[in-house]
This record gives sequence, structure tokens and C-alpha cells, in this order.
Amino acid sequence: MGFFPFERHPLGIGKPVAAGLTDAQGLVHLKDVQIHPLWLLKECGLAVYEFDHLVAGQPLLLARHERHPSPIIDLRDGWDNYTKSLLKNSGKTYKSTLAKSRKLQREAGLLRHDYATTDLEPLRTLLSWKTDQYRRTGRADRFSHPWIVELVERLLATQSESFAGVLDMVYVDDRPMAGHFGLRTRTTLAGWFPAYDTHFAKYSPGLIHHLAMAERAAGSGIEVVDMGRGQKEYKDKLKNGELEVAEGRVARIGPAAGVHWVMRVPVRKTRATVMANPLLLKTADKTLKTYGRLRTVLQR
Repeated sequence: MGFFPFERHPLGIGKPVAAGLTDAQGLVHLKDVQIHPLWLLKECGLAVYEFDHLVAGQPLLLARHERHPSPIIDLRDGWDNYTKSLLKNSGKTYKSTLAKSRKLQREAGLLRHDYATTDLEPLRTLLSWKTDQYRRTGRADRFSHPWIVELVERLLATQSESFAGVLDMVYVDDRPMAGHFGLRTRTTLAGWFPAYDTHFAKYSPGLIHHLAMAERAAGSGIEVVDMGRGQKEYKDKLKNGELEVAEGRVARIGPAAGVHWVMRVPVRKTRATVMANPLLLKTADKTLKTYGRLRTVLQR
């Protein structure tokens, strides 16, 4: 009837495979199948299963779990209809992005777009930009872990009709400007690692790239670009729909579940409070960026 991918941690704590990287979590199962969450945990030998991107419609999903939007670019009605919705809902952003693209080409050179390239060199350029972004904003650098780099490279090398790693790069006068690495099925492109060269920051390279990527994706049969959970300005400007993911845990009664609650739940609730309050979120983001600048100076 399906399968349940998870990692087992000490005390019988279950987490999604590659927790912290996966933006779609839970069971892969037959439609309308009935699976009791506590029965599943018992059969898997788990005391707790913790998640932060549990997809909608899961047997593991309970009423108490926190729901979060996952913005999407819905291309099911075609590229032209999507741009019409952009003009209606984010007209200023759409027009200014096109204007910046024209200005960029006047001042720096012609744009070239490589969609779904499998070359490793541009991937490494993209990952270096992402590392710089993590450090600059005070976040942990995911690509300091060799296994994550290896995972991304193996996914890029995986190319089939139903699943593939997708590397997408935009160049200015043959200089890499912005890019993205994600995963696709036949009809969905899942956003994962977008980044750009900060030398071009004044031209809004991320928006220029995302529009170019969405247009090429639509032409290749992609119906939905899932930009993933997270409050980002560019997602609000580009979205024309939303999916939903949940955060929380399912737990069996026992000492392990109690220890996990003490260690994880108050922290999660505090983070949710900060994320929901614009003033607290702005303060936290500013603090992280200050930390990132100090860390960069010290490393140099």
C-alpha cells in the first residue's frame, strides 16, 4: 500500500530522510489508504516522528499540527496566462523586472539561458554562490558537508523521464549571473537551491532568472513550480497559488517522547512566534546578518 521513508535517531526518534534538506515529507501511499499514525510508529519501532514539511493529505497529519503555505507558480493554464496573472497581481514587479533585464543587457551584455544543463562546472559555481549567501546571512553552510555536495551531484547525473535533477543557469555576456538547482517529476519542478552573483544585485538577478526558468519549464511540460515553504519576498511576488505543508510531530506515550518534547517543542514554538511577528523576524534576520559579517571577517 506504500512506503514510509525515515531516519532513525537515538531514543527511537524518527525524522524525514535528510531532514533539513527535504521540502516534501511523509508517506508515499495509495490514494485514500487508511493508516493509523500510532500503529505506523509502533511497527517502525519509533517513539516519535518529527517533521517540518509534511505534505497535505497525509495519514500522519493531525488537526493540531501547524500549517504553512508553500508558494507555487501554477503554469497549468500556460505561460501567457501566468504572465497575465502577474500583471494583474504583481504588475509593478513584473514590469520592473523586464526593465531591469533590458538595462542589464544594455550595460553588461546579452543574456543567455541554459535550462536543464548537466554540466558540473556551473553547478559548482551555483553552490559557491549559495555558500557565500549562507555565510553572508549568518546561516549554516549546508555545502560544507561533503555528503550534501555528493548528493546534489548524483541527482544532477540522474536523468529520466519521470525524475531528474535540473540545473538552470542564466549568463550575461557568457558570465554566470544567476541559477537554480532543483528536482522535477514529469509535471512538477521543485525549487531547492537558487542563488546569484552579487555583482549583479542591482538588476534583481533572482527575479530575472526565475521568470526565465518558469518560461522554459512551461515549454518543457512542467505544470507547477513549487518554490517551497518560507517567507521570501520573491516568492510573494511570483506566486499565483499555494500548496500546504505542516510542522509538528506524532508521538507514542513514553519517556523518549517526553524527552523529545522538552528538547524540541518549546524551541519550535518560539521560532514560530518569531516568524509570525514582522518586527521580531526583522530583528532576528538583522542579527543573523550581523553575525554573518563578523564570521566572514574572522575567517578571513
